[in-house]
Amino acid sequence: MNPSNDAAQATTPRKTLFILNDPPYGTERSYNALRLAGSLARRPGEEVKIFLMGDAASCAKANQKVPQGYYNVELMLQGPATRHGVEVGVCGTCMDARGIDDVELAEGTKRGTLSQLTDWTAWADKALVF
Repeated sequence: MNPSNDAAQATTPRKTLFILNDPPYGTERSYNALRLAGSLARRPGEEVKIFLMGDAASCAKANQKVPQGYYNVELMLQGPATRHGVEVGVCGTCMDARGIDDVELAEGTKRGTLSQLTDWTAWADKALVF
């Protein structure tokens, strides 16, 4: 065990990219991905980015109304984005295909591009795809 190596690892953040493809409701894949991303983002020494593509672009739609007691994916995205500095990109092509305009995006989310996803993938130590 090398103490200087341990110290370097303690100060170097671990970087995780979450790529979501499923819709916000109907399956629980996006829900579970956001639960894990939020939990990881709260830990010291962790950096998290989330990219929404395909049907997951709808996760970033503002003003979602869900039945009482049901999870709200919009709020699940806003929490890590506003409290823990998580960047959330939404595939612009996927937004356009679903009729989602930039002004309809939830707080803390932004239109993204394939180039941005490419950069984030290169940045990440690991990418988790849901």
